[in-house]
Amino acid sequence: MTEAANNTPKKAPRVGRDALVASVCGLVVALMIGASYAAVPFYNWFCRVTGFGGTTQVATSMPSQTLERTINVRFDANVMAGLPWKFEPEQTEISVRIGEVITAYYKVTNLAARATLGQAAYNVTPLTAGIHFQKINCFCFTEQRFGPGETREMAVVFYVDPAIIADPEHQGLNTITLSYTFYPLREEPKPLAQATDKRNGNL
Repeated sequence: MTEAANNTPKKAPRVGRDALVASVCGLVVALMIGASYAAVPFYNWFCRVTGFGGTTQVATSMPSQTLERTINVRFDANVMAGLPWKFEPEQTEISVRIGEVITAYYKVTNLAARATLGQAAYNVTPLTAGIHFQKINCFCFTEQRFGPGETREMAVVFYVDPAIIADPEHQGLNTITLSYTFYPLREEPKPLAQATDKRNGNL
């Protein structure tokens, strides 16, 4: 065998290393993408369980007792730009007994001459009180469609958990503010075939 032949570089091991590096990089990217998709539901679950960020709790049972101690609950209403709605609480503040089940109402009016869509998000302040604010029913996180000029009352049913009494962080708490914000939604366009059939009277 000649000296030139002995000095010929061996490419097979390098190709193998490159393939391994590419595979590892691909796996890391896939894990990062998967983690980013999992982060949102995990964050929502974390907020619901801990009350983090003022997230209220979804009540799974009625309160065990109603106390004589009262706490003020304020109601706040907001509408983001792009949604032509008037949104306001029917009462801005009420005094409730801790453990008492309360139904409060918000009033929404679509000011546009066309149908519009919106969806509400919510939180309470102080943010740490979210763990003790139990909602039985509300209109949040549900798509709301209003016709031109339509007005509707929307209810929220809640109670303040008696466990708040034993929470040293809230010993002097006198007021909780429940705040809702409506965000605009875009209506999904109907498929062209469906729109054509509707114009032709086939639907």
